[in-house]
Amino acid sequence: MEDKFFVHETAVVDEGCQIGEGTKIWHFSHIMSNCVIGKNCNFGQNVVVSPEVVLGENVKVQNNVSIYTGVTCEDDVFLGPSCVFTNVTNPRSGVNRRGMYEKTVVKKGASIGANATIVCGHDIGRYAFIGAGAVVTKHVPDYALVVGNPSKQIGWMSEYGHRLSFDENGIAICPESEEKYKLENNQVSKL
Repeated sequence: MEDKFFVHETAVVDEGCQIGEGTKIWHFSHIMSNCVIGKNCNFGQNVVVSPEVVLGENVKVQNNVSIYTGVTCEDDVFLGPSCVFTNVTNPRSGVNRRGMYEKTVVKKGASIGANATIVCGHDIGRYAFIGAGAVVTKHVPDYALVVGNPSKQIGWMSEYGHRLSFDENGIAICPESEEKYKLENNQVSKL
């Protein structure tokens, strides 16, 4: 049976991986053993995906991204160029902490900007937006916009990636989709 996904001749996919239909893996990327990758994902060049990583459908992974064991990305996640995940909080070359990897979940629709670092054990909420170069050291709520090192929340984003401006009633409208959002108790939900 012919594969329903594309792997460039310079890329390496180790044994035991499940790769969804329509997925493309480009130049010099390495998908290590036992990864689960959904349909219609795209991996730019020089991407490293460590063993047992789980990625949903339509995940876009730009050039030079490192995704380490313990990371799960849900559907429609965007990983910007050279962003990186960690999986051990206190790494030492002389101390073997293999098997002590912490979990990180990037929820549906979240975007992580270029050169951002996600310190392990901190989940990224649905449709959250991590600015370029940010260093995430705590959980990020749904729809949150975070920037800086260490990252801090400076606002909220729509599902279309526009900054939301809430009125006195806690309602905001995305300028592109015209979808409405409600801010209540420091949480955003789509109406």
